[in-house]
Parts: sequence; C-alpha cells; structure tokens
Amino acid sequence: MNNLQILGNKNSLLNEYISEVRNVVVQTDSMRFRRNLERIGEIFAYEISKVMQYEEQDVITPLGIAKIPRLMEKPILATILRAGLPFHQGFLNYFDHAENAFISAFRKYYKDGTFEIQIDYLSAPDLDEKTLILCDPMLATGQSLTLAYDELLTKGEPKHTHIVSIIASKQGLDYVLSKLNSEKCTFWIGAVDEELTAHSYIVPGLGDAGDLAYGIKE
Repeated sequence: MNNLQILGNKNSLLNEYISEVRNVVVQTDSMRFRRNLERIGEIFAYEISKVMQYEEQDVITPLGIAKIPRLMEKPILATILRAGLPFHQGFLNYFDHAENAFISAFRKYYKDGTFEIQIDYLSAPDLDEKTLILCDPMLATGQSLTLAYDELLTKGEPKHTHIVSIIASKQGLDYVLSKLNSEKCTFWIGAVDEELTAHSYIVPGLGDAGDLAYGIKE
C-alpha cells in the first residue's frame, strides 16, 4: 500500500464536508463545524479500517452461526489538543473500544515574531506493538505533529502508525514525510494546499480550527 493517501483526490462525501469546514459562512455555526470535523474523522476511520488486520470469528445469531471477519485488535487513538478533539471523536465513534492518547502542544512566540512548538502534556497507554492513529485537523509546518509523534514514542513503539490530517500544506507534508519512518507510518490527508504564510497558516486552508470549534483564545 502507498504510504500517502490523499482521499480528497477521489469524489466522495468527504469533499462535501471539507468544503463546509472551509466555507466562511458555514463556519459561523461552531456546532456544525465541530460536527463536520467529527464526520470527516468517521470517514477516515472507515477508510483506515480497510487496511487493518482481521480474523474470521463465529457469531451466534438467533438462527445459527455466522462467520464474520472482525478486527484482530483495537487501535489506539491519539490527538493534539484542542482542535483535534471533535476530529478524534469521529474516530472514536467507529473504533468505539479503542484506548486513547492526548497531547497538548502550543506555539511559544518570541518578540521577533518567530515561534517554536512545545509539548506541554501527554496522556497515553502503552503503545508497544499497537496500531496507533494520530490525528490533527491541520498539518501546517509539520513540527507539532512530528514532536507529538516523538513524544508518543516514549510510551512504546507502535507496530504501525496512521497519521491523519484534513488539510495539509505541501511544505508541512513534505516535512513529515522526510522526518518519519515511511515503513512504519501511513499518511492520510484530505486535501493539500500549496501555500504556507510567514506566520505558518495554510492558504486557502480554513483558518484556526481550534477557535472555530471552541471560540477565540487569548
């Protein structure tokens, strides 16, 4: 399987929901914005489920026994706070028995306008030999995602990691592809935008996903 999957290149309902999270008029409804992030997470979860390992099991029905392929394991779902929460919920709706991990990352700005990404908090189960799904709605520079991934590795070595973003900048996507092990990671992207501003915002992008979902922060 190709380790880079850009789902928005194919016609599906995914593009309908991506168009809504980008749309400045629809964005004014924060509840709908969160729900659309959740729906997009559900679509990604379904697509990722197709490449996971299954085993045939007997399921007892009122009239007999049905042999049905079922997931051999439940993945661990991880996200970066706070914008990732509704996106994460979409995955949890489908992988409803999954364990979960949460990372707090933030931009520390300096007087000259530059910034660095810092990890503030991590909560995660043991990741050794597990399937990890790390989701973040926006992949701008790629720095927060790679730092979050490195921080998660302090909790064990996953057998495989699926990294998921709704919108990525080309620069950020190139960065994470160069930094993370292509044999151990698969990247799932909704859409790739060409431009990244000097302040590391994706253009056309959608704006600040966290603010649109939960309100403007100070």
